[in-house]
Amino acid sequence: MSTSIKTFSPLDAGSTEPIYRQLYWRFRSAIADGLLKPGERIPAARALAKELGLARGTIDTAYSLLVAEGYIQARGQAGTVVAEGIKASLPVRPMTASEHNTVRRKAAVLPFQMGLPALDAFPRKIWSKIAARCVRATQLADMANPCIFGLYSLRTAIASYLQVARGIHCSPAQVFVTSGYRNSLGLIAHALLEPGDRVLVEDPGYLFTRPLLDYLNINAIPIPVDQDGMLVSHAVQKGKGARAVVVTPAHQSPLCVSLSLPRRLELLDWASRQQAWIIEDDYDGEYRYVSRPLPALKSLDRDGRVLYAGTFSKVLFPGIRLAYLVVPAAQVERFEHVSQTFLGGCPELTQAIVATFMTEGHFARHIQRMRKLYGERREATARGLRKALGEHISIDAQPGGMHLILRLNAQQSDRLCMERLAQAGIYAEALNDWNIEGQTGPGLLLGFANIESEAVAEVFGKRILDALMA
Repeated sequence: MSTSIKTFSPLDAGSTEPIYRQLYWRFRSAIADGLLKPGERIPAARALAKELGLARGTIDTAYSLLVAEGYIQARGQAGTVVAEGIKASLPVRPMTASEHNTVRRKAAVLPFQMGLPALDAFPRKIWSKIAARCVRATQLADMANPCIFGLYSLRTAIASYLQVARGIHCSPAQVFVTSGYRNSLGLIAHALLEPGDRVLVEDPGYLFTRPLLDYLNINAIPIPVDQDGMLVSHAVQKGKGARAVVVTPAHQSPLCVSLSLPRRLELLDWASRQQAWIIEDDYDGEYRYVSRPLPALKSLDRDGRVLYAGTFSKVLFPGIRLAYLVVPAAQVERFEHVSQTFLGGCPELTQAIVATFMTEGHFARHIQRMRKLYGERREATARGLRKALGEHISIDAQPGGMHLILRLNAQQSDRLCMERLAQAGIYAEALNDWNIEGQTGPGLLLGFANIESEAVAEVFGKRILDALMA
């Protein structure tokens, strides 16, 4: 190994940044600082893997990214060298002290990890400034127990945002701040449902809905989904006596199709006749790329039958552990009573930061930027994967969402493919794991929000191909 490579700072296995990305940035830094000069040979992948005690695939991935972006060139038997014409003082991302912080060590974010927004595009500087202001403004009263229902300024900001962006007219009193979707669903179950009740769910549907209902001894009744969302006609037939339905109308989870307007109206009519509840999980309704985001199902509700569950995990970041639930006006008192037992209250400082972020306009601007960025990354990821995988896969056409569905040959097991990809350091979820009774065919769910470019997607696509062909 050359002397310049030895000057690299040590790799941090506990960092949130994957090892291959750490290597990538170290090589970029070495080139930018002039430690590696144009034409200089870099260590062979096999030798570097042995030297660092890493898997060969990790080194290959880092090198592939550097090749794809033009920093290094492979010259056959002559080895791999720094590309000619690369100048020093390139903009690089320095390793920060927080990445070596032993207090907050977490598992690395894997390529194509589901449920993650574009972490690299989050406005951390603005967020940090707001957080510092909120900390400095903390009074003694702010350090006492938080309001169970949520900070009033945040509930007000959420109500204002929903009216403008999602067409939902609600008062702050109708908004309850929770720690996530499962917390919201649990609160609904304790307030409005009883053990033994029947609740309709989508099939395929969100992984965690059915287990939570099962735990509460509530019977989940699967309803098929097609290209227009939940088959409401089946819901009407199987839903006699059902107390509620859980639906993802903006982007069906996991197929990402939208519930058509006729079916929305039919579902509302069914709920009104049955005196049943509609639980609308609008987990990423902001991210629609073929047109403007669809109005929420709640915006069409005239009889007070829809409970709207939103989250900040997809539009800000999952680590915030903050979500919200909008209940019908007639149910506010009931939910306030039940919340005293089943809501623990979310950290008030976090709520204050989010409220300020929203009221100062940063939230709306962030969503607009992310909608554009995700549209670009979705197309770039699809192109890169098609280049690498060719006829081995197809990609579903989807109007929105934050993940792609790779369709596999009917003979392939998506669960086995998922396991092989995991061994190769690639995140994927098997579509069949989201089924209850129905059969959607084998497929892999891949999050694209953190795939920066077509070149990066192609590199990972080649690793996917190697794993699938193994």
